Amino acid sequence: MNIVSPVARAATAASTDRPTREEAEAAVRTLLRWAGDDPSREGLADTPARVARAYEEFFSGYEIDPVALLERTFEETDGYDEIVLLRDIRLESHCEHHMVPIIGRAHVAYLPHHRVVGISKLARVVDAYARRLQIQEKLTAQIANTIQQVLEPRGVAVVIEAAHQCMTTRGIHKPGVTMVTSRMLGAFRDDPTTRREVLAMMGNGKGLGGDH
Repeated sequence: MNIVSPVARAATAASTDRPTREEAEAAVRTLLRWAGDDPSREGLADTPARVARAYEEFFSGYEIDPVALLERTFEETDGYDEIVLLRDIRLESHCEHHMVPIIGRAHVAYLPHHRVVGISKLARVVDAYARRLQIQEKLTAQIANTIQQVLEPRGVAVVIEAAHQCMTTRGIHKPGVTMVTSRMLGAFRDDPTTRREVLAMMGNGKGLGGDH
């Protein structure tokens, strides 16, 4: 199966216009001056290089094709066709509006249809999309849509709970607020009983769109 996601194609195209490391570090020095500090002073002299290295880690998802992560599957399941759930996947992303952290957890489930995938691959798909500039709604949909596209299961459920520092450390300044988003496909969207079952497995449905 050679499916290439639109996101991967866009990332590849964008990489051809990628600035050099020297240009990136110069941009950081400009921001330091704009903030009112002196980038040449001792404490900041190495900051541009550190920030460039940190950005390589924060946004490493642009270098990963999530579709390719899921292409190796296994068919020897002895007929297993019940919910597969990976719960409480640590999630670290950055808001595309303010470039500040989004920190939370993702719950990813699917109903196999002949094929299953190694569970670490589900977490890697979450990371591949999270380590990009994001909004939570899009991130949730990208994870679910990719799993549905590649594995072709009977259903996919993705729920993300996260705190956004663009809301907690600036602007409205409301710490402790958590945003919850979900994307349900196939049986999880069409069958209320199956939907309730997966939400209960994710955390008794509390804060996840289930019964309180």
